[in-house]
Amino acid sequence: MKRAGAGAGVLAIPGLLAACGGGDTTTTAGSGATTTAGAATTTGAAPTGNIKIGFVSPRTGPLAAFGEPDPYILELARKKVAGGITVGGKLYSVEIIDRDGQSNPARGAEVAQELINSDKIDLMLTTSTPETANSVSDACEAAGMPYIVTQCPWEAWYFGRGAKPNEPSPFKFGYIFSFGVDQFYKAYVSQWSLIPTNKKVGVMWPNDADGNAMRSALGPQLTKAGFTVVDPGAYEDGTNDFSTQIALFKKEDCQIFQNFSLPPDFATFWRQAAQQGYKPIIPQCSKAGLFPSEIEALGPIGINLIEAVYWAPIYPYKSSLTGLSSQELADGYESSTKKQWNQQLGPSMALFDVGIAALTASGNPNDKAAVLAAVPTLSVETPVGQITWAGTAIPNVQTIPVIDGQWVKGSKWPVEWQSTENANDAKVPIQAKLVPWA
Repeated sequence: MKRAGAGAGVLAIPGLLAACGGGDTTTTAGSGATTTAGAATTTGAAPTGNIKIGFVSPRTGPLAAFGEPDPYILELARKKVAGGITVGGKLYSVEIIDRDGQSNPARGAEVAQELINSDKIDLMLTTSTPETANSVSDACEAAGMPYIVTQCPWEAWYFGRGAKPNEPSPFKFGYIFSFGVDQFYKAYVSQWSLIPTNKKVGVMWPNDADGNAMRSALGPQLTKAGFTVVDPGAYEDGTNDFSTQIALFKKEDCQIFQNFSLPPDFATFWRQAAQQGYKPIIPQCSKAGLFPSEIEALGPIGINLIEAVYWAPIYPYKSSLTGLSSQELADGYESSTKKQWNQQLGPSMALFDVGIAALTASGNPNDKAAVLAAVPTLSVETPVGQITWAGTAIPNVQTIPVIDGQWVKGSKWPVEWQSTENANDAKVPIQAKLVPWA
């Protein structure tokens, strides 16, 4: 089997950062400086063991915006483990091997299998939507590989892969920390109550893991809360004509719009809606519209779109591995890349906070059973909050908050996101008052 990114080298120089701009990379960190929280202090002695961490995310394809900050996060993580980590009194060098799932489930499964079978990793980390996370997770389950997931609605990850309500979890090797329907519901009801509407909600929920999770769980919750849900039915990802849906939303006077579309699909829908005269008061985005590059590409019709985020620089939490606050994480990214902060910075950094903590707590990072047993014992501070699976309703699942806000014309950047509610986490400050889109 051909390895993804075959041209990427293995950097075996202790302390050297990988050049992680575009392709898949591998870095070995061995001897050198002292590591910070999440990894034990090292002394500069030669490592006597080696740890391999796999990391899979979408760097190309329709979900590429989720992977945009990966090179920066990978650089931070590699730098902090450049001296190796001490586990059970033994010094281990650390390799972080990253792969691009290409926004494609089949490709995600393929690179996961390569990491497991060819690279012989000790722990898998994966992020960013079911299109990546679910196939990587399934590959890990089949191989008995410990894995940790983030940034994927937990219902789409859990029920979308075959788990059943009120039955024991069928997943023995994986844990997720992410938002779910309850977090979206709480944010939406909080946000939508800020502006008077007729409470009619036109929804665009595709025939995929995210869309089906929203249809089965969010729809009934909104109806129970007094909203009228206007659902034209599931559509296929990649649809390029939304005239039928737009006509229905106009006919029913849906003053609220909510979607869980792939970013290119939402851009197509939103441009067609503008052309055909559909102008909701509250256009609530999810999955699409998460990143400033998407909003900028829409031009004037992107201003004042509403988006619930899963991390922002205003989050009052820090990375235990790097010691960076959320604001410092964003500032460093902007300074290093000359790009606007991207909300995937928070959960991707959190994956390494949790992953390194699990390996350190395992006592033997090359023993998959020991690594797996360490995960539910953790309590780790991350940019998205404190992560622990102790006492969770579903043993594999830890939820994190989402905060709703609005994309507005910026001062430093062309568009800027501002929080307008904080029902899921009162520690996150509210920055602005919500204004109608139309």
